[in-house]
Amino acid sequence: MVKNRLNEIRHELKLNTQKQMAELLGIRPEQYNRYERQITQPTLEVALQIAHNLNRPVESIFYQEPK
Repeated sequence: MVKNRLNEIRHELKLNTQKQMAELLGIRPEQYNRYERQITQPTLEVALQIAHNLNRPVESIFYQEPK
């Protein structure tokens, strides 16, 4: 299963709300909420957009949990 570090990164950036993070990433707050809570996973295209907007490698945001 693919997991993410969005919550951790949001706090590193000192963004207090998911809405602020969603605005930074250029996605809807409702969708960001589902990503941060690991309810849904972004498409590869969206994951790459998120990585680009955060200026980080995609592997530093999304990772596969060991089985």
